[in-house]
Amino acid sequence: MGTPRKLNIGILTSSRADYGIYLPLLRKLKIDGLHSVQLIAFGTHLSKKHGFTIDEILRDGFIVAHKIETTPEEDSAEAITKSMGETMEKFSLLWSKHANDFDVIFCLGDRYEMFAAVASTAPYNLKLAHLHGGETTLGAIDNAFRHSITQFSSIHFTSTEQYAERVRSMIDDKLHVYPVGALGLDHFNQQKMMTHAEIQAKFNIEVDEKTILCTFHPETISPEKNEGYAKEIIETFHQIKSHRVVITLPNADTSGNTIRSLFNEAFGHSEKVSLVENLGTAGYLSAMNACAMMFGNSSSGIIEAASLGKYVIDIGDRQKGRAHGDNVIHCEIEKQKMLAAIESIASRPQLSHNNIYYMGGATEKIIERIESVLC
Repeated sequence: MGTPRKLNIGILTSSRADYGIYLPLLRKLKIDGLHSVQLIAFGTHLSKKHGFTIDEILRDGFIVAHKIETTPEEDSAEAITKSMGETMEKFSLLWSKHANDFDVIFCLGDRYEMFAAVASTAPYNLKLAHLHGGETTLGAIDNAFRHSITQFSSIHFTSTEQYAERVRSMIDDKLHVYPVGALGLDHFNQQKMMTHAEIQAKFNIEVDEKTILCTFHPETISPEKNEGYAKEIIETFHQIKSHRVVITLPNADTSGNTIRSLFNEAFGHSEKVSLVENLGTAGYLSAMNACAMMFGNSSSGIIEAASLGKYVIDIGDRQKGRAHGDNVIHCEIEKQKMLAAIESIASRPQLSHNNIYYMGGATEKIIERIESVLC
């Protein structure tokens, strides 16, 4: 087979979370130089309140071809719905000028702003490649957005064979569904972990075997409960004697600002609990590698932590329904139960680094399949 024709590839990235997952693919495409890549940054990447994470993309040496501001100032259902409409309108202007610039556009996951960007492509008949379709998160409205993005897409890269089967059951054209594993796990073959001292120097936090790494996002199915959940977490962390805590603050979701405000009020001047807006990909993975355990309801605990042999206390229902390994301990958002789960880690057996989401070389498989379908 000869050299494949040069493809024009678009990458939709709306937050620090999806950018971190894309990163192994972006690096490989940049190193190979066989295809043209245009990054389209929107969502919290352009929000100062959320760390203006577009700067991380630029520091990593990537060019952002298009920047679209879409993040709502408030976190109410009304504000987010309005933001979705504005996102579609702004992306329509982009596609009206540049739809012919792309052979394929990658989209990832399940967030409302990603759904809006993806939905805007339909009248322009753009070809989409979706990562992490078929998964289930019963405690978040993201579940509906994820499955909708699957319907808009024509090429599918899933994190397990189980999720590939679910995608096939949802779509008419079942030809281009490829289980490749979780792309973000390719980091562990590439990423040089920061030392404890480097983490402390860069972020002014201590992360070691006595540190809990926490990320808690709102449960968007029942947003009225999030204030109570945040208060239970605060009381839990006030009562912990055995560990310090590092909290990475939540993304833009319904009630996200409420959680941020409560955490800032409770821990803004705490010596035991540190708040961090954004650790970046290298910093987050290094903190995960160094910490005693993970706590909260982030997908990184379900998908990535097993590769580092870390226990995860998964609280509430946001990740409910997602496949997971033996390292995940589900727990209600109730102070005594959360304290008991934290204390139980010390007596649990050491974990292997086996991960149900790892199938080896997702980056190469994705590029190979894209070339075979489009070249």
